[in-house]
Amino acid sequence: MGSSHGRLFRVTTFGESHGPAVGVVVDGCPPRLPLALEDIQLELDRRRPGQSALVSPRGEPDRVEILSGVEGGVTLGTPIALLVRNQDARAGDYEELRDKFRPSHADYTTQAKYGVRAGGGGGRASARETVGRVAAGAIARKVLAAAAGVEIVAWVERVHEVEAAVDAAAVTRAAVESSAVRCPDAAAAARMIARIDEARRDGDSVGGVIGAVARRVPAGLGEPVFDKLEADLAKAMLSLPAARGFEIGSGFAGTRMTGSQHNDPFYDAGGVVRTRTNHSGGVQGGIANGEDVVIRVAFKPTATILRPQATVDVHGKDTVIAPRGRHDPCVLPRAVPIVEAMMALVLCDHYLRQRGQCGG
Repeated sequence: MGSSHGRLFRVTTFGESHGPAVGVVVDGCPPRLPLALEDIQLELDRRRPGQSALVSPRGEPDRVEILSGVEGGVTLGTPIALLVRNQDARAGDYEELRDKFRPSHADYTTQAKYGVRAGGGGGRASARETVGRVAAGAIARKVLAAAAGVEIVAWVERVHEVEAAVDAAAVTRAAVESSAVRCPDAAAAARMIARIDEARRDGDSVGGVIGAVARRVPAGLGEPVFDKLEADLAKAMLSLPAARGFEIGSGFAGTRMTGSQHNDPFYDAGGVVRTRTNHSGGVQGGIANGEDVVIRVAFKPTATILRPQATVDVHGKDTVIAPRGRHDPCVLPRAVPIVEAMMALVLCDHYLRQRGQCGG
């Protein structure tokens, strides 16, 4: 099972949705990096369930424990093991589903691949697995900030058909966190909240798009031809539960432009090469060019809805499920810190690879 990510900054997540705990092992973190429990907990608090009526009410405090790799408030250069214990798993909510395949979930495909699957909450396919990603991402952010002042901000750009107007160059985390839906456009945020609440009341769900920007990314990150920066970002984002699309820079909109419109002209900014536009999204030829790295990730509607659905059981017989349990009517508000974490993991790994290869 592909539970590890990265080459030099390598993370391995573990645990099932309704098992005793979830967590991550981070290998390759540089030594002597100041790291406090609060640095990690801050990000986990943004991801955890129960934050508002817009998300799953599962009552997980998600308190992180550092088991190794940190002493006296600094990293040792050895593997960092982080653990979060599951405290509010309700396996009984899934008893009906042990022998039935939920539509658009990983139940059938996991059974087909391994011949066995975790009975509660989707096991490794559950978004609960992303606890480890966010915890590791908090460490990656610290490495990037200390080394190059890199700043990463993500936001909800669209929920169903409600779209926000967001300037990627100017958006701040404070603006994002000012809304329960994590959209910095206040007018759009109000409409998004109403749409999510409508779906929740109807026992349904909605999807949307998350935008993200990484600022002050050093030029030179990325390793063509198979480890291009945008390729690794795409793989990281599409590995997220419910992710269904990835764009960088102009993305699909760039197909409606001509080359003369889309090209980013270079200019000399006091001895530093810059581009006047950023249709490339900060990456050219698979390598960061020093501009903001701007991406978008599309997420499908949450697969679990509180409506009866036709399906089959493990014997191939037609049946109906009426799911219970606690689920997000829209994954986007909690996916914002997860997207940031994956962006940090990719950039941190490429930063360390570039430093090791070229010394800077």
